[in-house]
Amino acid sequence: NLVLDFAQIRSDARSGKLSIEDLLDVLDKFQQTIRRLETDKRRLVQRLAQYEPETATPAANPPTPNGSYAVDKEIQRRQGRRRRKKSPGRTPTELKFAEADQLKDIYPAGVRRADCQLVRERAVWRLINNQAVRVGYRIFAGPDGQEPRIPGVTPRCEYGLEILVVLAFLVYLIGISLDKACEVLGFFCQLPLSKSQADALLRQLANHWEEEYDTLCELIAHAAIVYMDETGWKVGNEKCSLWAFASRLHRVFLFGCHKDDATLDAMLPPDVFDGIGVSDDAAVYSNRFTQAQKCWAHLLRKAIKLAMMYPGEAKYQQFLDSLLEIFHAGKRSAADGRLGEAGRRQRVAELEGRLSQLLQPYPCETTPAMSPPERDFTKLVGELGRLMLAEELFTFVLEPNVEATNNQSERNLRSPAQDRNAGRTNKTAKGARRRSVIVSVLQSLRVNLENFSLTTVVAETGRWMKEGKE
Repeated sequence: NLVLDFAQIRSDARSGKLSIEDLLDVLDKFQQTIRRLETDKRRLVQRLAQYEPETATPAANPPTPNGSYAVDKEIQRRQGRRRRKKSPGRTPTELKFAEADQLKDIYPAGVRRADCQLVRERAVWRLINNQAVRVGYRIFAGPDGQEPRIPGVTPRCEYGLEILVVLAFLVYLIGISLDKACEVLGFFCQLPLSKSQADALLRQLANHWEEEYDTLCELIAHAAIVYMDETGWKVGNEKCSLWAFASRLHRVFLFGCHKDDATLDAMLPPDVFDGIGVSDDAAVYSNRFTQAQKCWAHLLRKAIKLAMMYPGEAKYQQFLDSLLEIFHAGKRSAADGRLGEAGRRQRVAELEGRLSQLLQPYPCETTPAMSPPERDFTKLVGELGRLMLAEELFTFVLEPNVEATNNQSERNLRSPAQDRNAGRTNKTAKGARRRSVIVSVLQSLRVNLENFSLTTVVAETGRWMKEGKE
């Protein structure tokens, strides 16, 4: 059939019925057919190789009759050395292109197609209607040699951005392993993906988002209000920390960092950050910010713990009830839109007076003779008094946009903490950095996008690629 078609084509060409463009189209179809045949041949050869008997090669130095033989050497001499199976290696691009289910031409914008020439062919896995499809892209360059970028594909990547985003979402936000993420993509999308390939794709995505991550860090440093919290993490066998920073529209995660002044200085430089820091009462946050709000949730939990563990001590429950009344009064004052600056300062003075009266009957320093619950209670009283004198308890009343707790950061750490408890931490510092970049970008997108979905994330990140190119 191919020979008859070619004869007809030759006849039509000689009689002038076919133009040059028609001949080029025919030639292109023949080339695609040849590539598919080569692919089929390669598959058949690989399958037949499994059934070919393995040949043995004689020993290079046969033993002498008087020599002594070990058992394993004798077995090796009798069986011969087995030929090592060669790795198939990297599949050539032309074979991948020949296996493509769809073909698309990519031309530079603003250039006549007649002035362009084919410079490259790439086969890329894409998700189309939730199914994995290999698309063959033919890239044409203009007279200036400038190659257009494939929409939604990072440089030198054989997978669409949507696949990278799905993989990152499954591994870092849902919290499943790389192996299971590959199984999910294979089961639902029919995408053949190995664990090593998935690892390489996450590394490429993190490298691609490095600039966006640096921008997020800069925006956090210039934010008016920053909520922060930290928890334990591991990199290999080294114990370290995970630090989360959040502003109204941005999220930054530091996996595998040290909980010290150096890390905090790098994230919130004292000469740059002039906002309000909302945190717990850890020592690293002490005297760090021009204005600060200490988390009321941490303080109330300590009072609740004493009241629940020692119900026989009536003063613990009374102290908790009074402390809750002061806190709720502060929340009502913060939400009162009728108050101006002077009115808010007056309310803060009243709240601090009520708290001083609550703390006054109790000691604020521990003694060796105290029982464990009494020592914890005394520490709580001393902590409340110290934070009140530092004016770090009722900042949320003066500034209505400030929350009284850093529960926002605690919620951001909940999923990573579950990963840590399941042993899904990082093996290397590079892996921790990769995780920091990807999680920060995805969580920031979750806050900013009205509908956080694969479609909207790919559209937004694709816009970054286009704007970065232009």
